[in-house]
Order: sequence, then C-alpha cells, then structure tokens
Amino acid sequence: MRIGVLTGGGDVPGLNPCIKAITRATLSRGWDVIGFRRGWAGPLNYDPDNPEGTQDNWMPLDAEAVRTIDRQGGTILHTSRTNPGRVKPRDLPEFLNGKFQPGAAGTIDCTAHVLRVFASLQIDAMFAIGGDDTLSYAAHLHRQGMKMMELPKTMDNDVFGTDYCMGFSTAVSRSAAMLEALRSSAGSHERIAVIELFGRNSGETALISGYIADADRTLIAEVPIDIERLAELVVKDREANPSRYAIVAVSEGAVLEQGQTVESGPEDPYGHRKLGGIGEVVGDRLEKLTGIGILNQKLSYLMRAGPPDAVDRMVAMNYGTMAVQLLDEGKHGLMMAIQDGKYTTVPGDTCVKGKRRVDVDALYDTEAYRARIDTITGKPFFLY
Repeated sequence: MRIGVLTGGGDVPGLNPCIKAITRATLSRGWDVIGFRRGWAGPLNYDPDNPEGTQDNWMPLDAEAVRTIDRQGGTILHTSRTNPGRVKPRDLPEFLNGKFQPGAAGTIDCTAHVLRVFASLQIDAMFAIGGDDTLSYAAHLHRQGMKMMELPKTMDNDVFGTDYCMGFSTAVSRSAAMLEALRSSAGSHERIAVIELFGRNSGETALISGYIADADRTLIAEVPIDIERLAELVVKDREANPSRYAIVAVSEGAVLEQGQTVESGPEDPYGHRKLGGIGEVVGDRLEKLTGIGILNQKLSYLMRAGPPDAVDRMVAMNYGTMAVQLLDEGKHGLMMAIQDGKYTTVPGDTCVKGKRRVDVDALYDTEAYRARIDTITGKPFFLY
C-alpha cells in the first residue's frame, strides 16, 4: 500500500510529530508513504505527463526524513490554503489551461485532475492534516471514491466533531506566557494593554488564554463589544491595580456592537479575507474614551511559532498512529477526534455539518467580558 500525506491551512505546532507518527506507523507495516508539498497545492500542481518537471510538489518520506522533525514547529511539507475545488483562473497551473472551464462562481473545479494525480502516483489512501477548510475538501474527495483519513488541527480549536485539535494547547501556552510578559511594560507605563490573539470565528483560544493569564477582560468573537461599557470596566481595573495598568485580551474575530469584522486583502481560496486589526480599533476607542495611554500588541504568528508543547506532541502522535491503525483495519473516510477525553473517530464530513463555538452561556460573562466558570466538576480538561 502507498499513502500520501499533506498539511493544509495555517501552520501549528504538532504537524511535524503527526507526519513522523504517520510515517513510522506506515513503514512498520511495509507500506510506502509520500508527502505532498504545500497542502492541496501539491497534487494540484503535479503534472502526471511531466513528472520530472513537477516532482518538487511531493517528496518521499522515510525514517531518515522524519527522524528529528518532531522537535521542530511548523511543517516540513509546507502548507497553503489552496482548494482544488475552487481554483481561480489566475492560479490554475499552466499545464491545465484549456482543460477545465470556470463554473458559475468563476472558479475552476480541478478535482478530476487531483484524482488522476493520485492514480498516477499509485496512492491508495490520503491523509489530510488541517482545519475545517482543508478537511472539507478531503471529505469531498472521499465522496468521489478516494480513501481519505482526516486529522484535525487548528489553534482556534474550532473543527466541528472533536473536542481537541492539534495546535491548541501550544497556542494557549504561548499566549498566556506573552500576556503575562506584557504586564511589565503595561505597568511601567501605567497603560491599558490591548493584546490581539488569533481566533476568526471562535474565541476559545482568547478565552482560555485570558482565563489562565488572569487578564482583566477578554473579548471573544461570539459576543459583540459595547466599547463604552468596556471602557468603564478597564478604568476600574486599572484603578484597582497597585501598578496602575489593565490587560485586555481580544480575539481577532471580535466585533464592536453595530460594527464589522476587521478584514483586509483579497479572499483566499476558501472565501476568507485576512483578519486582524480589531485590537487597534479597540485600543483607539478606549484611549479616546478614557484618556489613558494604550499598549497595543498583536501576537499573531508568535502564537503558532516554535515546537509543540507536550499535549500537542502527544495528540499529534496519537492521531497519526491511530489513523494508520484504522486504515490497516480496512477503515477510511474518518476524522480522528477526541470526545469526552477519549480518542475516537467521526465520519469525515462531520466538519461541514456544524460549527464549534464558545458556549457563551456556560463559560462567559457577557456583561463583564471575562470567563465565568460556575463549576469545574464534570467539565473537560480545557473547560470546553
């Protein structure tokens, strides 16, 4: 058997340990494994009629290739946000010009080409590691007859169907540490620190980071911000602090009441524009309302930089190993998952059947803009 592996979407700590686990489990069964480079862009840009000229779109994976990669962050396979089912004409590989026509939306569905690539490379099954966008295309391929195994990753922890995604623990650890570190500068200058964290649609990363670091206020994507009420709260927070500062953590997908999500740039292949800037908007408004200086910091890629922590390394290894074990049992079309603290699987198309968001009623005080954990007993490890 020969399997293919790819990583799509944003990078997170844990991808390399997952690739290593898949490779080792595959090789131990006498199977072959290759890694596609740059997510779904790998098979999209590989030309079966010109294998030598496009061979840089995949690489063989063996014991030596993965020996030390679990010690590194990111992904040795690189990544992209390519969606072969919705390719813009300008992004179509030259060798495919004239072979596919744009649909009603003006994009091109290259799925037939991707399936031809798998057949030409004798791929028996594909392992897709990614968030809901990457995995939704994997589910589409499975419906087209390709054996697929899906492994969820995203530091937003918002893939529907699993309680945990690779990258979340490390992102929270990094964010909490930086929220703590910025206290010294905020206190030295007696300012209100507004710290923006990743989190497009789900505010879980910001919520848990703010909870752990004891931020004064945490703004999440699920709850619009009343900026005047927030200003009153942070002024009181600052006055109550002997060091005369306050800390506000904000999810990049948060919005002001009657406002819009702050986005910029063109849409990616999944229809998303680049998020970011709500922290500056909140900071500017707070400064005008309070007259207090603002320390504005966007953590951005620092949240996903560097090697994984122990939790993400363990989950990544177990997801990878479990996927190979299940394939060996003749199972496919599944997404690896953790539910109620146990490893399990769900159908591969589960990720497109719902949305995973913060349970505001159970975990968040919408008036105080902070975590509210009424009871710990019975809650999962990350309280979610």
